Amino acid sequence: MAQGDRASSRGVFAISVAAEMVSMEIQNLRVYERRGLLEPDRTAGGTRLYSADDIERLHRIRQLLADGLNLAGIAHVLALEDRVRSLETEVRRLRGR
Repeated sequence: MAQGDRASSRGVFAISVAAEMVSMEIQNLRVYERRGLLEPDRTAGGTRLYSADDIERLHRIRQLLADGLNLAGIAHVLALEDRVRSLETEVRRLRGR
């Protein structure tokens, strides 16, 4: 998730807090990370730190699960959504010239 240096992309929430914020089990967050659905920051000691962007992404994962997608399908949807955001940013940049 290349989102730059925005404050919303800085990891600040421990895994227990993040799980509570999105009403998910901690183990699910670990699975989603292993499957490449999100990439929380890590402290020097390896502790996961979730950002506001990660929390938003976890809400999106929960929504897609509720819609009936499996994790492989969710990975594809998230990758496509990330690509669309990237292309929209590039279009805005080019139009600003």
